[in-house]
Amino acid sequence: MARKSPENRPGLDAEQLFALAPQLRELLKGVHQIELEQFSMEIGDLELFIPTSSIAPAVPHPAAPLTQAPVRPASLIRESYTPAGFIFPGTIREVRLGATKSEGGSRSTSLTIGGATTPAYFDLRHPPRHPPVISLDVFDMPITLPKVLRENVAEVMEDPAEWARMNVKKFGADMVAIHLMSTDPLLRDATPAAAVKTVEDVLQAVDVPLIIGGCGDPKKDAEVFSAVAEMADGERLLINSVTLDMAESKTLERVAIAARDHGHVLLAFTGLDLNNAKELNRRLYEYIPPEQIVMDLTTVALGYGLEYSFTIHERARYAALMGDTELAHPTISAATNAWAAREAWMKIAPEYGPRELRGPVWETINALTLLLTGVDLFMMMHPAAVLTLREIISRLGKSGAAHPEQIADWVGVRL
Repeated sequence: MARKSPENRPGLDAEQLFALAPQLRELLKGVHQIELEQFSMEIGDLELFIPTSSIAPAVPHPAAPLTQAPVRPASLIRESYTPAGFIFPGTIREVRLGATKSEGGSRSTSLTIGGATTPAYFDLRHPPRHPPVISLDVFDMPITLPKVLRENVAEVMEDPAEWARMNVKKFGADMVAIHLMSTDPLLRDATPAAAVKTVEDVLQAVDVPLIIGGCGDPKKDAEVFSAVAEMADGERLLINSVTLDMAESKTLERVAIAARDHGHVLLAFTGLDLNNAKELNRRLYEYIPPEQIVMDLTTVALGYGLEYSFTIHERARYAALMGDTELAHPTISAATNAWAAREAWMKIAPEYGPRELRGPVWETINALTLLLTGVDLFMMMHPAAVLTLREIISRLGKSGAAHPEQIADWVGVRL
């Protein structure tokens, strides 16, 4: 029963409340909230009714018979794959090395590097336009070499022409790089005429394109390169190398003009700095066409910063493909710098393996790492490293059906 109000007025009984219900309902139309003051109720039993008609009753799944084996799929789900196409706005310039008789030289063949339109091995539908080229080194004087290198060339180290012939005939070099170390003023200080004679002998000994390396002294290299360029007119030599130091010593112009007038290619060398690489190229454009420039961005040995070399080469290639014409040149890697790492040739703990294997592996890893950045020309020394890199290049350049049944064969391979 409802209690009396504070004013001691009699309350309403149940029948009176029910009689007022229609009027209350009409008054409360549109009202969403009611606040009652000084209200109390006496409630007996409280029953709650929850409608269940919209809730489906849970039906337990019948347990599968214990004797029934799981059903195996009869075939794999077939799914199609469409490679995403992407076209880069830039292209790496093509550079021809060496010249045949019809091209004004004496080589049996000429080689073209560059021409990439995508990052290296980015898409099998766009393989490299020209496969990378491999060069083997020759020195014009006996030098100190690790035993594992020296034993392959010991019989020809006194004769650069024979050394070059061995590199081509026995080891399959695409090119020969002659390093004119004897011209160094701190060594033998050989004359430009002596250097010219050495290059002449090598030109007659082999018929592949040549790379002509200097001693690193800007003034002496300018004299030697100019003399060699004139002697080998039309041979399309790769002159290794010109630097920003030459620009400061006023010798860059002399070498660039000699290369332009006699039809040779210049190797622009900078040390892991893309701004310097662009600056050197800009200076060379004043004297020589861009199609006669190759870049050397520096190769650092494994364990001594190879990952930074990788980054520099990769950045240069992507920038070029995105339209930076000052970096749109083929690149060269001196994979031989791997031998600057002591771990490649020193006697160290047995767990590192024998030097006879460790050294070639070191050189191979150096070359393979930069192969994946798009390097176009490799300067190498060990025949086993050359064979390995050549095999890898061949395999990466092939496309076709996969053989999943052979996917685990590498697990049991023996070195």
